[in-house]
Amino acid sequence: MNIAYNFAFFDEGSKREIRRKTLKAIAIPGYQVPFASREMPIGRGWGTGGLQLTLSLIGREDVLKVIDQGSDESVNAVNIKKLVCDTTGVEITDHTSNATIIQSRHRIPEVPLRNNQILVLQVPIPEPLRFYEPSEYETKKLHGEKEYSGAWLMLFEQIMKYGSMTTGADHPVMVHDRYVMAPSPIPRFDNPKMNESEALILLGAGREKKVYAVPPYTKVVSLDFDDYPFQRETFAGKCCRLCGASDVFLDELIDEESKETVYQCNDTSYCLEKLNEDAALEVRV
Repeated sequence: MNIAYNFAFFDEGSKREIRRKTLKAIAIPGYQVPFASREMPIGRGWGTGGLQLTLSLIGREDVLKVIDQGSDESVNAVNIKKLVCDTTGVEITDHTSNATIIQSRHRIPEVPLRNNQILVLQVPIPEPLRFYEPSEYETKKLHGEKEYSGAWLMLFEQIMKYGSMTTGADHPVMVHDRYVMAPSPIPRFDNPKMNESEALILLGAGREKKVYAVPPYTKVVSLDFDDYPFQRETFAGKCCRLCGASDVFLDELIDEESKETVYQCNDTSYCLEKLNEDAALEVRV
C-alpha cells in the first residue's frame, strides 16, 4: 500500500514516547500518567486519547475492532476505523474474538476478552475526584495519600437522597487496593468485567493528556458500602427481541409499529454473531 505518511500516522519518536508512558501506566495499575497528547485529525473529545494509544501500539499483523456505545457502525467508530486503516492497512473486523486490539467508547464487549487482546477505552474525564476537587494539584495529593473519603461521600449522598447509588456510568473503582480510578463512562454492568480480566485494558484521555491502565489479572472493585453493595443494571425477565440473549446489556427501545417497549442487545456484533450461530444450529438440526 502506498501511503504518503509514516505507518500509523505518528512519527516513530511520538510512538515511542506514548509507549513509554503506557508501560509506566501498566507498571502502576490505576495511576494516571501524563503524556504529551498529540494533535489529531479529529476533534479532542472524540476519542483522541484512545486513538493515540491504538496508533502507538498497532502493528502490521494486528486486527482492529472499533465500537462506539456498542455499535460497530456509528459515525465515530467508522471514522476512527477509516483513519487507522488508511494509515496502516491493517485488517478491520466486527468480531470481538478475531480482534487483537479493540478500541471502544462507553462499552466493554460482551464476549470475554483473552490474554492476547488489548482493550483501549476512550476517556473524557480521567480524574475520578474531579467532581468535588477542581484542583489538579490537590487531586494528586489525595491520590498520593490514598485519601478517597470524598468519593465515598458522593455515593453516600446519593443513597441518602435517592435510596441507592445512582451512578449510571463511570462508577469509580479501586484498582489493586491502591488507586481509585475512573473506568471511563462504561455502564455499571461492565465494571465487573475489569476485575481479573485476561486482557490488558488501556485508558486514554487526549484532551486531559492522561493515560492509565489495568494490567491482566488485576483486582478491580467498584466502590460501595457493606450495607449498600454495588449493583449492576438489571434486565431480569427481559431479553433481546432479535437474538433472545438475556445475560447482556440491553437497550430499551420503542417499537415503531406496536409502540410497545422492546429490548435489544447494545453490543451489535454480539447480537449478529448469536443470530448466525442460532441459524447455523437450526441448519445442522
